[in-house]
Parts: sequence; structure tokens; C-alpha cells
Amino acid sequence: MEKKKYNEKHSKKIRKLAAFCCLIAIFLSVSTYAWFIGMKTVKVSEFDINIATTEGLFLSMDGSDWTYNLDVNEATQYKNNTNKIDGVELIPLSSVGDMDSTTSRMKLFEKSSLTAVPGGYRLLSAQVNNYTDTEDTTGEYIEGDGYVAFDLFVKNLSGEEYYIENNPENEEAIYLNTNSSVTVAADGGVQNTGIENSIRVAFTQIGRIENTEAPEAVSTITAMTCADNKKGTYPVTGICRNAQIWEPNDTDHVGNAINWYNTSCLARTAADVDNDASYTPSEDDNTTCNQIVNGTAYPTYVISRRIDVADQVNIYDGPAFNTYAANSTDYATYEAAETKTNYKLVDYPYFTDTMKDIAGADRPQFMTLAPNSITKLRVYIYLEGQDIDNYDFAQLGAKVSVNFGFTKERYTEGDIDYEGPSTDITPSPEEEGA
Repeated sequence: MEKKKYNEKHSKKIRKLAAFCCLIAIFLSVSTYAWFIGMKTVKVSEFDINIATTEGLFLSMDGSDWTYNLDVNEATQYKNNTNKIDGVELIPLSSVGDMDSTTSRMKLFEKSSLTAVPGGYRLLSAQVNNYTDTEDTTGEYIEGDGYVAFDLFVKNLSGEEYYIENNPENEEAIYLNTNSSVTVAADGGVQNTGIENSIRVAFTQIGRIENTEAPEAVSTITAMTCADNKKGTYPVTGICRNAQIWEPNDTDHVGNAINWYNTSCLARTAADVDNDASYTPSEDDNTTCNQIVNGTAYPTYVISRRIDVADQVNIYDGPAFNTYAANSTDYATYEAAETKTNYKLVDYPYFTDTMKDIAGADRPQFMTLAPNSITKLRVYIYLEGQDIDNYDFAQLGAKVSVNFGFTKERYTEGDIDYEGPSTDITPSPEEEGA
């Protein structure tokens, strides 16, 4: 009876055109360094995260207190969590978004060594250690250094049916809001360095249960992992999908980043990464690498596994840059392979700002969430070291503002030439019946 009343009340509300279902604002006070400079880090002295939702979605960081408006720094987090938010030191990393089903953590790779070679830099990398140490009480694996990570619980009240099987076709489309952006902060930031162009935001879905308000379910909600646990009062559907990663500013490249690339990169023609004869310099502009033009998107050949000396990898390897294709592959080939250890660099298909800005019926979905569910997400924010915009002087940007949001609506007001009352209407949790 309560669900029937909820649906009747719900159907009367005019919120179908609400712009945001989730807004996260993040301010990074940074002094970032590219792959190319030692093992220096970035101290984050200021980090604000605020989340707001509209119709049908509630947010929590402890699995108990649900709200439309969430300040991550102030919100109650569950005991013995492994979130990394305050005092984080950022270093450039790389990821293809693979999940480790044993640890319920996303795999990331960091530079272990970098040496200048005639046509760029020889790269060695190791996996970030978030797969060894565990929290004593909860058993959750402790994240490594160099990135932001936190758990976010999302309660989706759409529909009454709950599908316990892990099948995206049973789920509801969620879109990245068109106002989502990454910029150099107006207050304290330095423009035209391009640091904002190498930031990535990854969303991993860990597990979910059927929507419930029972207090005794909280321990199940916070303890969800990638593993199925269909026994007990609150059966857990393990999800553990590879991350959906957002690349903002995919077509933006500042002049200094382009100049750095043009100076460093030479076309590669042979396997010996250290040999002068493996590169073909140009008499005209000191490079025969494919050129970068501001306003055009280029791929990122991300690291998919540990890179050793024998792998002979240059950071510019890939058809789009130094034209050397032996060390890289497309994502479809990588994903379909049963054994992935043969692949080094992967052309990752990010969800980009270009995709976000597609209007109307062609607008692509960002991810899906099951109806009538509580889903545990783990959010990662990091600097992609393999991004062509990650160059030495980008750290001078000093402070970056990251804003992103989710909506259930494919169309914006502009898509349908909407004329009417304000669509910025957010019901209270009491009205929504959470």
C-alpha cells in the first residue's frame, strides 16, 4: 500500500526535466608533475566534495543516513572505511579500468622508472599496491598512494521490481550531466597550463542489494564486495564491472603541451627503444610524430599491466603519436582476450566531454543502475600520466575545479525548446518516502 501511495504521489510531481541527479564539486590545490619528473608528489591542501541529487536517488557515505545533498567532508562515513580524501598526495597514474574481483579494487599503475631516449622516454611501471594490506576490522583492502578514492552508496527508487541477477539490460540509464566540467579554478588557479586536461574520474560498481530501510541491513550495505552472496536476509549481487571513466576536455590542448610533445617525440620505426636508429627525425621541425592540434581529440594509450625493461615501451608509442603500433592495441581486442598479459598499452574508450555534449536522442548513457536498489560505488580521481597533455610544466596550474553530475534524463530543456516552470525542483527525502 505504501509503494502504491508513493507511486501516485510520485507521478504527480513535475521533475522529469530536472538537470541534475548528482553533482560533485571538487577543488584540488595542486602542484602536479608529469611522468617525466622523478617520483615527486602533489599535496592536496584543499578538497571539497559536495553531492546533490534530484528525483529518485539518495546518497550516503555510511549506508544509513540518506540525503539529496551530501558534503563528503562533513558526511558520516562508516567505521573502518578505506576512503582516501583528505591530505591526499597525487602522482600521475594510469589505468584501463580493470577491476580485481578478489580485492574489489580498480587496478592502477604508477611509474617505476623513466629514462630519456632519442624519441621520448622509456617507461617502466608497477601496479599500485591496493591489493595487499587490509583493514583489520572490515577486511577491506587499503588503497595505495597517489589518488583519491571513496565509497558512495546510491539508493535508486525507480520502479518496484528488483532484479537480483547482474544484468545491465534490467537497469536504468544514467547520463553524465551536460554541466559537468574540469577547469582551472578561478580562485588561486593559473590559466593556460593544461593541468585540467589530464584528470580522470572513474566509477566502479562493487555490489548492490534490494532497497531497504531496515537498520540491520547497514552492515551488509557497507561490507558489499564484488562477490555474490545470495544467502541471508539481504542477498548481495556482486557487480565488479570495469570502471566507466570520464575524460574531460578531450579536445583541449594548450600550446605549451603541444610544444613539449613536438620537441620530445620522434617517429619510432624499430623495437630497441634506446637506439638512435629506431627513430626518424625530421629536418624541418625535429619531429615526424603525428601532429597535435587544439580542438581535436586524441587517444590515450593507457597502461594495462606491469611494464618491464624487456617490454621496450616509449611513452609516445601508438599509431596516433610516434606511429609505433607494436606495443599498443585497441580496447575491443584487449577486452576480448582471455589472457591479457600480452598487452602493454591500450587505446582506452573514455566517456568524453564530446560524448557528454551530444544532444537529444543521440545522447549516450554514462552507466546504469538497477531499480529499487542500493548500489555501492567506489569513485577514483587521478591524473592520467599517459595523457598527451600531461607535460612537465602543467603543475603550474596550481588549482583545479572538478564538477560533475548525473541525471536520469536524456533530454535537457534546450533539447526540446522547453518553456514552462522551473525544472530545478528537488523534493525532500520525506516527500519522496525514503
